Amino acid sequence: MKVVDVTEFYSERGGGVRSYLEQKHHILCQLGHGSQLVVPGKGPSPPHVIRLGGPAMPYDPTYHLLWRPDKIREAIATTCPDVVEIHSPYVAALGVLVVRPRNVRIRTFVWHSDFIDTYQRVLTEHRPALRPAARAAALPLWAWVRRIAGACAATFCASRWQVDKLARHGVAAEHLPFGVDKDVFRPRPRGRRDRVELVASGRLAIEKRWDVVLDAFARVVARRPDARLTIFGDGPERARLEGRAPKNVYFAGFERDREKLASALASADALVHGCPHETFGIAVAEAIASGTPVVVPDEGGAAELARPEFSETYAPGDVEACAWAIERVLARGDSVREAAARATSSILSTREHFERLIARYEELLR
Repeated sequence: MKVVDVTEFYSERGGGVRSYLEQKHHILCQLGHGSQLVVPGKGPSPPHVIRLGGPAMPYDPTYHLLWRPDKIREAIATTCPDVVEIHSPYVAALGVLVVRPRNVRIRTFVWHSDFIDTYQRVLTEHRPALRPAARAAALPLWAWVRRIAGACAATFCASRWQVDKLARHGVAAEHLPFGVDKDVFRPRPRGRRDRVELVASGRLAIEKRWDVVLDAFARVVARRPDARLTIFGDGPERARLEGRAPKNVYFAGFERDREKLASALASADALVHGCPHETFGIAVAEAIASGTPVVVPDEGGAAELARPEFSETYAPGDVEACAWAIERVLARGDSVREAAARATSSILSTREHFERLIARYEELLR
């Protein structure tokens, strides 16, 4: 089988979709399938990556648009794949939809980002007067999502709540949870120490609600002066967040060494997450696979991953509730860590995820 993945969610500094697609390429090759990526950008690339130039995104210039649908179509035509999978709903999707039927057997669509409701909520949270305009603007966007999904043999979502949301907007989607590299993200021995170690991980962007994480930690550190929070990730909000961070917060940047990140997750007392808009919550899944308790909002894909025996939840955006959720998980001591260690089996491995995906491709091709 030959698979081509097309996306604009491909930052030069890394990111979840880029990591997912690189893992997909390697595992598909191990399983005996052909794999190629069509992504924006310039410069040298490995043989499996086709780079197409395009303008930078205004909010985060490390991301670019695939500006030329005709170039996307030409890139796909040169490979004649069995499956073309869409991983972003912008020009990438348009470029795939105009591919001639003789050049591809089936198209599929992965719903990585709840981009309509997320940005509508972010925009109107502090400016309620914009809600009618935001709702009106969302209508043609949801029509475009229905157009993409309608042209594809299947649409995949990593969480059930997103499957249900898409159904409410007239899009039929299949639930296919993502996996993590469980050879790397796994429980590890953890020594005793006197201070609290918290971690957080993700893109430093406005929709991730890092303001809630930082302000909640400020309340925790006021009660526990030795507590420390390490944040892994990078993004357009980094400078602003560093400027408002309370004491004992360390910004580690995007960590390319997965072993180092996994070790930090496994040794932490808890992972704290602020985003209620996750379509899955890969950072939360990596923490759970590492045997680490989690503190997450009670909405979105992150909440779907969290179970009461190894997590605490709070109302999205509520700083005080987040702070007390952190205190509750810390007060549970060894029992919550033992429950978290037992919960690692609830997370798929990356290989299990891609084996399920390939099996679904084979069904669709038949």
